[in-house]
Amino acid sequence: MQAVVLAAGEGTRLRPLTEDKPKGMVEIDEEPILTHCFDQLVELGADELIVVVGYLKERIVEHYGDEYRGVPITYTHQREQNGLAHALLCVEEHIEDDFMLILGDNVFEANLEDVVRRQRENRTDAAFLVEEVPWDEASRYGVCDTNAYGEITDVVEKPEEPPSNLVMTGFYTFTPAIFHACHLVQPSDRGEYEISDAVDLLIESGRTIDAIGLEGWRIDVGYPEDRDEAEQRLQEAELSATAD
Repeated sequence: MQAVVLAAGEGTRLRPLTEDKPKGMVEIDEEPILTHCFDQLVELGADELIVVVGYLKERIVEHYGDEYRGVPITYTHQREQNGLAHALLCVEEHIEDDFMLILGDNVFEANLEDVVRRQRENRTDAAFLVEEVPWDEASRYGVCDTNAYGEITDVVEKPEEPPSNLVMTGFYTFTPAIFHACHLVQPSDRGEYEISDAVDLLIESGRTIDAIGLEGWRIDVGYPEDRDEAEQRLQEAELSATAD
């Protein structure tokens, strides 16, 4: 299965850490965030890494070259950061079948394999890792509604009044049908092409999208304190593994 990594972001909220490097090259536990992403995707069976680059893209390309742990890397350039659906369209020509998608500013110690397994069962058109957050934090994310079967029935991006406290994380699997939906998306109130709007279009067309509950943890590295928390958690996990 191919794997797409979105890594075009500038990371303005992470400054000064991103003054001379893109967001994905910020180090956590002595390795760039992207290295943590790549390691997990390789372990999940990725046979190609397709990396969307933008801000200071040469730092990423020079660091990783054309392969990682024997898996080939293809780079594609997002010239303007206009939302996740816009970023996803940058890889359309490279995708051959179902694929994984990870946001290159997320750090996971979680059950990503459950999402991939569900996609490979060929009964779903997409699967997302989702987590419950405090109600007062839900409006910061793409919020999901689900039915009794665990299928996603609605997604709303950063709603003022969240319909639930179940939110999308930064790991997904899709069929190529997502690209047609992304082409139909219109700019949101934020002026961006939202992945949540593309997902809603899939739902409206009768596609099946499954929610997989997060087991473990993930951190969206948006601010310097998030980087510090992710580093602490990874180091604690390493110590625990050593003790075992």
